[in-house]
Amino acid sequence: MTYEALFEPFSINKLVLPNRFVMAPMTRLFAKDGIIAPETGAYYRKRAEGGVGLILTELSVVDREASHGDPAMPRLNSEASFDAWRRVADDVHAANGRIGLQIGHFGANSNPITGWLPEGRIDSVCGFDNSGSPLGEPMRDSDIADTIAAFANAAAQAQRIGFDTVEIHAAHGHLIDQFAWAFTNRRTDAWGGNMSGRSRFAAEIVRAVREATGPDFPIIMRLSQWKIGHYEAKVAATPAELEAWVTPLVDAGVDALHGSQRRYWEPEFEGSDLNFAGWLKKLSGKPSITVGSVGLSGEFMAAYAGESSEPRSIDGLYERMVRGEFDMVAVGRALLSDPDWVKKVRDGRIEELRAFDPSAFKTLS
Repeated sequence: MTYEALFEPFSINKLVLPNRFVMAPMTRLFAKDGIIAPETGAYYRKRAEGGVGLILTELSVVDREASHGDPAMPRLNSEASFDAWRRVADDVHAANGRIGLQIGHFGANSNPITGWLPEGRIDSVCGFDNSGSPLGEPMRDSDIADTIAAFANAAAQAQRIGFDTVEIHAAHGHLIDQFAWAFTNRRTDAWGGNMSGRSRFAAEIVRAVREATGPDFPIIMRLSQWKIGHYEAKVAATPAELEAWVTPLVDAGVDALHGSQRRYWEPEFEGSDLNFAGWLKKLSGKPSITVGSVGLSGEFMAAYAGESSEPRSIDGLYERMVRGEFDMVAVGRALLSDPDWVKKVRDGRIEELRAFDPSAFKTLS
């Protein structure tokens, strides 16, 4: 099969992308004291040279005292941290690539990969973590306002140093997702209650980012139903609840939604073949990005446990995109093992696609 539609240009707001392939944001843990490693620019540039239409970086933690962040992860809390990211954006642009900075906040959460646990003041929606254990203090209105401002500042700085877009991390049980999920958000004020209240925090972050960056800067938000360690969790149990979740985001100014799944081919709700990204597009009217074991046989959390994966056909994924289910495709681990994965797909060199070996997590190359 040829995949012409995957190589058609696509626009998010004013940003024109050469094709529909996105490098998925993947935590790499090579930062030192929150500043990315010097080889990060070459790492992302290699994927841009390999044909990726849009690169989304690993999560960078916004500058909020209680956001903390594993020191092996990037933080956005100094001019040195921004200068390091500026060099990365320049490297990708030198390869005629496009790049977006993913920004986020862990909230009342440990790092499931390293076991790192925040210390000191911890921002928590209701004073416990994703398992229901006590952790942190419920955020006051002033804490919420400061956190929203920290996201806006991070986005404005990303725009200043040359990034083409930002992706707001609102998935996988991190702070924004903890506000959206009824299990972790049991507040009775304006930031909790029904879906409208629980989605307010995310919407206010989008609104503040839009005000800080202007009308033409693309804003992407990554959402998920599942949480790390809680794979069957659902923020929205029905399409109606999902619509109530995403409508405030659209009203606030989001340009595209990134629907994170562990396996892209799984339907989100009974009675329809649409996956999560498909429902996001249908209910929001905005472009969507699908992700989840694209091009590989195994699932990514199993990969962190040491499981290898063989190449997997993307014929079914392509058919879904041609039907209009989603607009873009995010590729993760396949690009770690094979920076030229997109070029090989474009040129029909499917037999040259490489298997994924978990040893790829140990290098930044």
